[in-house]
Amino acid sequence: MARPTHSRTHEREGRKPAEAPDPCDLPECVCGALRMVTRAVTQIYDDAMRSSGLRVTQYSLLSRLNRLGPVSAAALVESLHADQTTLARALKVLENDGLIRRLPQADQRVKLIELTPVGRERLAQARRMWSEAQDRMVGLIGRREWREARARLGAVLEAVGPARAGTDA
Repeated sequence: MARPTHSRTHEREGRKPAEAPDPCDLPECVCGALRMVTRAVTQIYDDAMRSSGLRVTQYSLLSRLNRLGPVSAAALVESLHADQTTLARALKVLENDGLIRRLPQADQRVKLIELTPVGRERLAQARRMWSEAQDRMVGLIGRREWREARARLGAVLEAVGPARAGTDA
């Protein structure tokens, strides 16, 4: 027979017993909740991709560069909804590792960024590991639930786009 979850003392006094904290209790703060989920998911991808020598954030950046082809840093910032300083640091690491290069242009202020052959090779090697992590995550969440969550996240990104630019939504 199951034991009651609260004591008779609580019943007599009209109090509710304290509930055990939910380990998945997300903060009310939108930013805090998204960051908490992002950290947990990132860890799964990073663990799966460890032997590639890339973190999932680096993989995502290389994948975007691969899709866009040679692109300016400004266009990359916009495409990723990223902070310019953070992206500059990430690009420097990838450049130092020989995975990307900057191509000089006629306008010296602009340099296009592209994958190097080594970067393409590393990306191809990491793709299988990323795919396994992606399949694991979709399996944990559910395919339909992921599609719904992805659509909702897209709506959030669309809604905050004008706010990031300093305009009203």
